[in-house]
Amino acid sequence: MSEAVEDTGYNPEAGILKPPVTNVGLVGWVRANLFNGWFNSILTVVTLWFLWKVVPPMVRWLFLDAVWTAGSEACRDASGACWSVITENIRFILFGFFPYDLQWRPLIAMFVLFGLLYYSQDRTHWKKSLLYAWILGLFAMGLLMRGGLFGLEPVDSNKWGGLPLTLLLSVFGLAAAYPLGVVLALGRQSTLPGVRWICIVYIEAIRGVPLISLLFMSAIIFPLFLPEGVTINKILRAQVAIILFTAAYIAEVVRGGLQGMSRGQYEAAESMGLNYYQTMRLVILPQALKIVIPPTVSILISAFKDTSLVVIIALYDILKTTKSVISDPEWLGFSREAYLFVALLYFLGCFSMSNYSRRLERELKTD
Repeated sequence: MSEAVEDTGYNPEAGILKPPVTNVGLVGWVRANLFNGWFNSILTVVTLWFLWKVVPPMVRWLFLDAVWTAGSEACRDASGACWSVITENIRFILFGFFPYDLQWRPLIAMFVLFGLLYYSQDRTHWKKSLLYAWILGLFAMGLLMRGGLFGLEPVDSNKWGGLPLTLLLSVFGLAAAYPLGVVLALGRQSTLPGVRWICIVYIEAIRGVPLISLLFMSAIIFPLFLPEGVTINKILRAQVAIILFTAAYIAEVVRGGLQGMSRGQYEAAESMGLNYYQTMRLVILPQALKIVIPPTVSILISAFKDTSLVVIIALYDILKTTKSVISDPEWLGFSREAYLFVALLYFLGCFSMSNYSRRLERELKTD
C-alpha cells in the first residue's frame, strides 16, 4: 500500500496529489516541447542527428585540431583551423599602418571609448556630467590618435586603420546621424513649405541611392569641386557620407513615430501654453522616440555593418586590414579563419546594440 502511495505521488499527511514526474521538470518540458506529436518527434530526432554529425567535427576543426601560435607552414600540415593568421598578425589587423611603437595610443583610445559607452548605458548616469565626460573623452581620444600635443608624436590620419577606424566611423557616425534624422523628420512635417520640401527632397534623394555611391562621390567626385590646393581628409569625407545616408533612414522611422501620436497630445500641450519647441521636447518626441526604438535600432545596426563598405575607397578599416593579411602569399588559403574573426567582432557590436535596445525598452515600458 505504501508503495502504491509513493507511485501516485499522494501524500496522505498533506492531502496533496503531486503531478506525475513525466509532466514536470526537465522531462515534462522535453515531452511538451520536443516530443508532443509524431511530427515534432521526427523533427527532433532529425535535428539531433544533424547536430551529432555537424557539431563534433566543427568543434574539432575550431578548437581541438586548430593551430594557434605556429607559423603558416605548420598550418598547412594541420587538419584544424589556422588561428595563427590572427595571432601572428593581430597588431596589423587591429591597428593597420599606425606606427608600431605607438600602437598603445589607439589601444588606450579604444578603452576610453568602451568605458564611456559602458558608463552611458545606465540611464541614471544621463546627466550633464555625462556630457562633460564625453567631451573630455573625445578630446583625449583625438589627442591619442592625432598627437602633436603634450609631447605626443604626430600621426597622420592616413595611417589610421583597423578597429579604431571602424569604431570611429560607426560610433560617431551613428551618434551624429540620430539627431540629424530627428531634425529631418520634424522638418518633413513642418508647416513651412520651404522647410518641408527641402527635407522631403533630401530624404527621398538619399534613400534612392546606395551608400556605396555616396562613398564614391565623397572620395572621387567631391574633391573635384574644391578649389585648387584645398583638400578635406578622406576619413572625414567618408564619415560625412555615412552620417548623411543613415540620417535619411532614421528620419523616416522617426516620422512614423510622430504620425503615431494622437492629436490629443498636441491639444493637451497647447492647453498648457507650450510653444512648438516645448511641445516637441517635453511631450511628443519622448513618446514618439520610445515607440520606434526597435526599428531605429535596426537601422543603426544596419548602418554599423555598412561601415565595412569603406574598403572600396581604400580606407583600412578592420575588414581592409584583414583582407590585406590574407592577400599575403604566406597566409593564402586561410581566409575562413580571418573572416570568422571579423564576423565575430561585428557580431559583438550588433549584439550589444540589440541587447541594450531590448533592455531600454523594458526600462521605458515600451509595448
